[in-house]
Amino acid sequence: MELRTSAGVARGVEGGGVVAFLGLPYAHAPAGERRFAVPVPVRGWDGVRDATRFGPAAPQGPPAPGAPSAWRPGDGIGELTVSVWTPDPGGAGLPVIVWFHGGAWVVGAPSMPLHDGARLAGAGAVVVSVGSRLGAEGFLALPGAPDNRGLRDQIAALTWVHEHIASFGGDPARVTVAGQSAGAASVAVLLAAPGTVGLLHRAIAASVHAGFRSPAEAVGVTGRLAEALGVAPTVAGFRDLPPERIVETQGAPLRGPADGVTAFGPVIDNDIVVGQPWEGLARRPRPDVPLMVTCTREEGRVYPLPPAGTDPRDVAVALGLDADAYAAGDGDGAIVRMVSDALHRLPARWTARAHAAAGGPVWAAELVWPSPRLGACHGLDVPLVLGTVDARPAVRMLGAPPPAEGVALGAAMRRSWVRFAATGDPGWTPYDLATGTTRLWDTVTSEVPDPIGAADVRPHGAVTPGPP
Repeated sequence: MELRTSAGVARGVEGGGVVAFLGLPYAHAPAGERRFAVPVPVRGWDGVRDATRFGPAAPQGPPAPGAPSAWRPGDGIGELTVSVWTPDPGGAGLPVIVWFHGGAWVVGAPSMPLHDGARLAGAGAVVVSVGSRLGAEGFLALPGAPDNRGLRDQIAALTWVHEHIASFGGDPARVTVAGQSAGAASVAVLLAAPGTVGLLHRAIAASVHAGFRSPAEAVGVTGRLAEALGVAPTVAGFRDLPPERIVETQGAPLRGPADGVTAFGPVIDNDIVVGQPWEGLARRPRPDVPLMVTCTREEGRVYPLPPAGTDPRDVAVALGLDADAYAAGDGDGAIVRMVSDALHRLPARWTARAHAAAGGPVWAAELVWPSPRLGACHGLDVPLVLGTVDARPAVRMLGAPPPAEGVALGAAMRRSWVRFAATGDPGWTPYDLATGTTRLWDTVTSEVPDPIGAADVRPHGAVTPGPP
């Protein structure tokens, strides 16, 4: 169907009770003189925009060994785009959910089947999936270039949503930013960024993580990448490099021992980013914005774990955790818990507590239902909430066909997200600093006090930088 919007006429594709308008440009291609610069907005287009296909993915490698990449070298550097799914393109006043995918700041795209927004939109919201710069293009620190270009892209996308989403049936005064993993860390940054006031009204952070880099650490990454490519660590040195050369080089061989799974991600520039996710919310509180913070019980099951028989106390020390608090009990189970807590569950708790301490309304939830193959692992919530249980990453966790109870649980989670986007209340008891009340998502839901345990468990030192 064709829809006349405030940006121009767009031709979308109908299916499953929703209409999708794919690959709509919000910023010009960050190539040539625009490479490594702030995003330049696209104000609209002439004629009829074919919005039946996704826009180009950001330059990136494959998401996993043997998996196809969302980007190919021949794609170059294209426009920055959003994709919109709406259950009522002729309507008005629907809540809006803006989705930021995960991927360790180096992979991911709205075109990936895992991130299809149709089923979430079918539950009663206008869904917008955002593509932004990743890896070196989005986060390499270069003298004279703005830091955190990938985050600046996201703010530009929110500006586009504010200006145009009413044309798709959405309410620009009820915009929920939602993301998982790196996308959840983005949500925390956006919530605390001064430039987003009036652009977002609720926030969902699923499996938030730490790992934001200091300026000195970011300069070190730039130096290593420049040396590996044989160029100067400057905008001029990188601007004319084919993106595929950077993609090939920015992977595993570049990483240092302190870089976690990626050498790239937000830089603490004291502009957009003023600290780790919870630190930003403490320093720039937004008590007017309801926040939902979620995680999964066994986040660590998707990551490489130490060999069987490894002393849990050694793992606790390596992760900067209190060995006495974590190393008791089953060895392998203790290790999974430590990895899960260090990378996601503790950052989720600190984020929730920072917002609550500032007077902001908070709801907490934890997914405990175990998938058949990887338990309640990191990323399991994405296909459940989005209903993309047939996507390749989902099949690795759920099998094929997916269990009926998992599909039903996902539908319940999806309804709670849409309710939260519509009302600011997902339907269970809010989180507070005294008890940490948390919804447990399982075949039978329940509410419990803070499921992590000891009220103030914090690492001794730095938490390993966040994974995808």
